[in-house]
Amino acid sequence: MSEFLNILGSAWWMIVTLGILVTFHEFGHYWVARRCGVKVLRFSVGFGKPIKSWYGKDGTEYCVAWIPLGGYVKMLDAREGDVESVDRPREFTGKPVWQRMLIILAGPGFNLIFAVAAFWAMLVIGKPDFQPLVGDVSNIAAQAGIQNGDRILDVAGQPIANWTDLSLALSTAAESRQATPVKLRTPAGAIETRIMDFAKLPPHPDAQTVMDQTGMLPLQRTLPAIVGTVVADSAAQAAGLKPGDRITHIDGITIDDWSKLVDVIHKQAGPDKLLTLAVVRGNEPLTVHVQPRLTHEPGSGKIWTIGIGVQPKTAPYDTVFKRGPLAAIPAAFGQLWDLTSTTVKMLGHMLTGSASLSNLSGPISIAQYAQTSAQMGPAWFLYFLGIISLSLGVMNLLPIPILDGGQMVYLIAEGVKGRPLSERTLIAGQYVGMALLVMLVGLAFYNDILRVFSP
Repeated sequence: MSEFLNILGSAWWMIVTLGILVTFHEFGHYWVARRCGVKVLRFSVGFGKPIKSWYGKDGTEYCVAWIPLGGYVKMLDAREGDVESVDRPREFTGKPVWQRMLIILAGPGFNLIFAVAAFWAMLVIGKPDFQPLVGDVSNIAAQAGIQNGDRILDVAGQPIANWTDLSLALSTAAESRQATPVKLRTPAGAIETRIMDFAKLPPHPDAQTVMDQTGMLPLQRTLPAIVGTVVADSAAQAAGLKPGDRITHIDGITIDDWSKLVDVIHKQAGPDKLLTLAVVRGNEPLTVHVQPRLTHEPGSGKIWTIGIGVQPKTAPYDTVFKRGPLAAIPAAFGQLWDLTSTTVKMLGHMLTGSASLSNLSGPISIAQYAQTSAQMGPAWFLYFLGIISLSLGVMNLLPIPILDGGQMVYLIAEGVKGRPLSERTLIAGQYVGMALLVMLVGLAFYNDILRVFSP
């Protein structure tokens, strides 16, 4: 029942997210088209059969359709049929090229405006976050000499104020696959520089591999390896584990914290393989043998678990990313610039093959992230909306014929030639664009399915 409610919640927050962003994107096209004197026949949020539709005083049909994965603005267009003489001044293709460009660019442009507004509101409300204090260290970070308790000051010259900044900076640095300087302050107060060598990443790493191989977790997220809860009818319950038990070793491997416990279970577990746990209950040392079970976890696929939960840690966040209403304006534009740069770089790395195409996310991932961010509070949800709006704007500017970027290519060609492209060229472009879009959407769905159901 709880899993069903979780799925239902994710679906709801995806509909809310896409509903807001698609409406704003299409409103951009609509608003500029009206200002340029173009007749708008239909404004649709969603595809397919309308759930509800009505006509405005301007004669435009407004509708909400069943498939909440997009939307469109249908304008009077001579390419789609005869236009009455009285309406010809309001027909799209009869407008100057520069006006048509403005109408096409308005959709992505409004996405960027929405992103800035979302970041501004996030900053005014205040987004709780972690200070960039390093906890668990492994892999590339450990090899670079970064240690527990270090405070990260900047990555490749980019100042770091919180853990979100650090995650984005490390993700961008990892995509470059180059040695990256990281300035930090040690617990003793010394300012030092470490070099993280991302060339050691495997070819075409996905986001999870980058995160795992980077090897840093927030100090504030370091939790003791103490059993908080025991799942009913689980391997842990069968083995006799109880809340409050502190696990010190698994198969002779020292367990320092909860992250290490989970990592060791995943690595040591296997079919018909018992794990030997050294446990302290009160002041009494115990030895417990547990047979992990392969369990499906939403968003993680099938993983080995023993059926225990961590003790909750109250007030995990220890800093707030906040600005006053005026100071938040340049800070919001700064967020837009940093995230746009990261998004464009990621697309470039995927196109060149240096980053895995598995980084492309689809509706399932968006639904999960939407619900998670909504549960974290309004500031985090606004941050999520800003990122998705920005991504939607950037993606729509790709030179794929069926997208806004492809339409811009047509208009630029028309401006250079001095006449519209032939109908044959336009139709061919539509077929190519549709094929590319289907491939992109199919790949995004495939990635989502792999994330959910892969072992």
